[in-house]
Amino acid sequence: MRTFVRVVATTLALSVPLAVAAQEPFPAVVVNAVELSGDGAIAGNNFNNGVRLAFKEINAAGGILGRKIEAITLDIQTKPEVAKAALRKAAEMKAYAVMGPVFSDTVLASMAETQRAEIPTFVGGEATGITTQGNPYVFRSSLSQATSMPKLARYLKDGLRVESVAMVWVENAFGRGGREAMAQALAAEGIKVVADLPTAPEQRDFAGVAAKVQESGAGAAFVYLNEREAADCLRALFEQPYGGWVVGETTLAGQSVIEMAGPAANGVRAHVGLTPDALVPAVREFSNRFLQEYGYRSDHNGMKGYIAAYVLKAATEKAGKFDSKELAQAMKGLTLSASEHPGVLLDVRYDDKGDLDRVSFIVRVAGRHQEMIAMLPAGSGGF
Repeated sequence: MRTFVRVVATTLALSVPLAVAAQEPFPAVVVNAVELSGDGAIAGNNFNNGVRLAFKEINAAGGILGRKIEAITLDIQTKPEVAKAALRKAAEMKAYAVMGPVFSDTVLASMAETQRAEIPTFVGGEATGITTQGNPYVFRSSLSQATSMPKLARYLKDGLRVESVAMVWVENAFGRGGREAMAQALAAEGIKVVADLPTAPEQRDFAGVAAKVQESGAGAAFVYLNEREAADCLRALFEQPYGGWVVGETTLAGQSVIEMAGPAANGVRAHVGLTPDALVPAVREFSNRFLQEYGYRSDHNGMKGYIAAYVLKAATEKAGKFDSKELAQAMKGLTLSASEHPGVLLDVRYDDKGDLDRVSFIVRVAGRHQEMIAMLPAGSGGF
C-alpha cells in the first residue's frame, strides 16, 4: 500500500492522469537480509550498500523489464535465529529475490527458509557447504573456498617459495570450511602445516596466537578470520614481531581490515576473488561511484552486493518475466560477459549448483590499499 501511495503522489505532482498511473506496474520487492549489526556488521553494511547502489542505477535506467525494484533491508544482527525470521518475513512479503546473508553461518542456518518459499537467494558466504546441499535457490556472489584455496596454496609454493605454514582460523562455519579447504590445498602442494590455531568468534586478544605462530617457525602465517578479528590478529603479529609472510584470502586484504590494522597490514599477501583496486576500468568506475555515493571506499563485500544485483537483472531478462522459479532456472549455467552486462564488472559463469567462476587476483597491501601482483584465470589456473 505504501508503494501505491508513493506512485500516486508522484503521478499527481507531475499532473499525469490517475488512469495512466494505475497501469504502471508495481515495483518488484527484493529483500536485503544482511548483517547490519553484530560481528558481521562491516561485511553486511558494505554488501547492503553495494546492492542499494546497483538498484539505484538500475531504476534510474528504467528498471528491469520496465519494472522498478524496491529494495527493503532487514538487519539479521549476525544471529542465525534472526536470519531465519528475516527470510520468513521475506517470504511473507512475497519477495522476488533475497540478497544476503553474507556470513556463512547465517547463510547455512537460514537458507532452508527461502528454499521452502522458492525464492532465489544471492549470498555472500564462501563456505563450501553452502552449495553442496542441493538447494536450487541459493547462488553465490563470491568464489567458494574450494575454488580459492588451491590458488592461494599454489602462490605460496611457486610465488613465495614457502615450505611450512601456521594456520590461524575462526571457529565457525566460515573458518572451519576455509581451514579444511586450505589444509587440503597445502597438502597437494607439499607444504607442511606446523601449527593449527583455532580462535573464537569475536576474539580480541591475539597475543598468544601470535606467539605460537612465531614459535612454530612457519614460513608463512595463513590468517582466516572475520574482519575485526583479522585486524586484531595482524596487529598482534606485527607487534610480536613475526618475520614470515602473512597471507590470507579476500577478507584479510579487505579495505576495512586495512584501515583498522593500519601499518600492521602492510606486506600482507592474499588471493582475492574481488578487489576494488583491480586494474580493470569497469571496477575502477564502480569504486569511484561507490565512494561518491557513500563517502568511503568499497571493499569486496560492496562489490559482491553490487554485482549480485546486476546478475539478478540479467537472469530476469533471460527469463523474460518476473517469476521467482523462472529466475532460479535462468541462473543455471548462466554466463555473462562484462562487455554485454557492464554491471557484473567481470565475466562470470554459474554452474548448476549455484557456484560461480571468474578471474581472481593475487594482491599485496601497501600504503593502506591493495596492489595487484597477478590476475589469475577462471577455472583451475593458478599463479
